[in-house]
Amino acid sequence: MTTRHAVVSGASIAGLSAAFWLRRAGWEVTVLERATAFRDGGQNVDIRGVGHEVLAKMGLTEAVRAQNTTETGTVFVDGSGEVLVELPSDGPDGATAELEILRGDLARTILRQLPEEVGVDYGDPIAAVRDEADAVTVTTNSGRVLRADLLVIAEGVRSTTRDLLFEGQVDRRALGITMVFGTIPRTADDDSRWRWYTTTGGRQVHLRPDNHGTTRAILACTEAEDPTRLDRTEALARIRDRFSGVGWEAPRILDGFEGSDDVYFDHLTQIRMPAWYRGRVCLAGDAAWCVTPMGGGGASLALVSGYVLAASLSGTGSSSLPTGLAAYEAWMRPLVDDVQQLPRWIKPFAFPRTRLGLALRRAADKALMSPVLAPLTAKFTRIAHTDSALPPIAATGSAR
Repeated sequence: MTTRHAVVSGASIAGLSAAFWLRRAGWEVTVLERATAFRDGGQNVDIRGVGHEVLAKMGLTEAVRAQNTTETGTVFVDGSGEVLVELPSDGPDGATAELEILRGDLARTILRQLPEEVGVDYGDPIAAVRDEADAVTVTTNSGRVLRADLLVIAEGVRSTTRDLLFEGQVDRRALGITMVFGTIPRTADDDSRWRWYTTTGGRQVHLRPDNHGTTRAILACTEAEDPTRLDRTEALARIRDRFSGVGWEAPRILDGFEGSDDVYFDHLTQIRMPAWYRGRVCLAGDAAWCVTPMGGGGASLALVSGYVLAASLSGTGSSSLPTGLAAYEAWMRPLVDDVQQLPRWIKPFAFPRTRLGLALRRAADKALMSPVLAPLTAKFTRIAHTDSALPPIAATGSAR
């Protein structure tokens, strides 16, 4: 009897969850991360639906709660900052969820909880993979060779290893929306709410509190071209031009981004694939199914995927690997499909281009938040909910 070995590529939420749970199921685990050090920072993420159950099984609920972003609610505002409507935030899955945490804080919390036997190797990403019947061989940029029973690719939406191994199977669906994220200095006027301003021209401005004494800012707009292909200076110049004359806090955010060291551009792109595994290689998190912030729940799905993968593979020998990977995909697929099916009206509704469109949007917001329709509206934030029980984990890592 030998202990099975998994290589996990990617040390953010999906990869660290997979590493945590595979080790709990008895596997030896090595984590590879392209970045040279832990990637801190990032915007708000939240734990929703079955993610609560997985977090509790990890023993991390209170640790996450203690790092809450301090956000207490979500409001839509006008160009002067006056509140137009307040979104429902009752219960664990409101617009502002019960467990709101910054991406980096959540990833670090999981990292700290990893068993000491799990190694995380930074700055040495995968260069080549050979997937064979009896093992998968991973070669890193430094020339290190790892022979394993399973490779888990959790590298994010732009995964190069996924593209290498699943060529022709990656369906990238650009939504035509650019989002720019960054951290800016907090001012006395910033409060504990997520303030969301929508204006004409398909543009949004967001300010959110954090628990680090700063403010998280987002600029979002409809945009056909992908700014991630530009350098920082060019991309910031383009977004400044795009948000010219918007008002409210847009000038402050644009100025703040110039001096921010964590500005991140994203051209929202869903990843859809016919299968999330092949041979001894499987995908997890955004590398498999990026749902984008428009769908929401990406962090919860990433967290849950690590548990379901380990549970589906636990108690099985290497000969049963295909069965376990098929079970993993079968359990996760309905949750992902539910989030990825964006209605056609959502983009023009969220990003009105004309004054008439904006007026209709604001009228609809008020109607949807009315006492009669608010319970129905609240269902839109019910993400990662399932009637299926989580599969159990059998703590054995042996292979026949």
